[in-house]
Amino acid sequence: MSKKAFFFIDDVIWVFRDLTRQRPASLFDNPFLKVLKEVHDNYGAKVQLNVFYRTDFYYGNDEFTLADMTDAYKAEWEEASDWLKLGFHSKQEFPDYPWVNASYEDVKAVFEDIHGEICRFAGEKTFAWYTVPHWLSFSKEGCRALADCGIKAMTVTTGPVQDYSGDPSSLPYGHAGRVLQNRQPETKVFSPDMTTLAPGSNGILSTIGIYGYNHIVDADRQSQETVTTAPDPDTGMRFKANSPGKHTLNTFSIDQLDALFAPQLEQDYLCFLTHEQYSYPDYFAYNSDEGDKIRRACQLAAEHGFTFIHGEEMVEA
Repeated sequence: MSKKAFFFIDDVIWVFRDLTRQRPASLFDNPFLKVLKEVHDNYGAKVQLNVFYRTDFYYGNDEFTLADMTDAYKAEWEEASDWLKLGFHSKQEFPDYPWVNASYEDVKAVFEDIHGEICRFAGEKTFAWYTVPHWLSFSKEGCRALADCGIKAMTVTTGPVQDYSGDPSSLPYGHAGRVLQNRQPETKVFSPDMTTLAPGSNGILSTIGIYGYNHIVDADRQSQETVTTAPDPDTGMRFKANSPGKHTLNTFSIDQLDALFAPQLEQDYLCFLTHEQYSYPDYFAYNSDEGDKIRRACQLAAEHGFTFIHGEEMVEA
């Protein structure tokens, strides 16, 4: 089996706003997308952009939704769809853990809004049938809704689990409320297999997260280090446990990337990601070298024999 790499970018919405308002001659005249075209051309990168339906009011009242997105680039999106996909993520950035206790109806409604608009402005073949949910954790009814909508597989949380103690100070910035709101039986807390880091720093933010139905307690190396996905007969969804060494590029400096990637470069499967907002100069935690980190990560993958794949290809492998 050849070595496979999966690269995705979460929290994507601002690029659609900029394309609509600035109207560059090409998609890839946009600075954010230009970097992605470069790593595709140079290293064979395939990229999945995980999409919000709208901008969040946290950043101000200048609301933009996918319904506002121009369809002027539809042909160009479709032409690039062999390597550039757009996928379901969440309605907006906040609150955290939006799906952990979500109903079937709420998940289906947001999915249909995102899917419908992507098909309108970018074409059906640009849509990604693998999902990386915002904050990952998902309810059982939500998993069933996504499966019924056609999603083939999703990324899951992994790590030791425990009951929520009821002490809100044990969880960061209001997460206790997310545990309790519309709480489902499967919702508890866990210790992530990977350290969660504060944006733009190397300081630990939290070692406890909230998990929902899509959680694997003991993810074995086979499921983390290969393209293997596991079927869930109760919902029709397939689950993918990514390696605990999964690298979030925006949380590290470019000088750290080679050492961080080294443990995974001899495996059969490599997964790495970043977040859209860190590429934007007006974002509070802007990484001025974000493009360089994307270039270096893709270069490392290519030089070590990885072939880039889309998420749904893992189901077919």
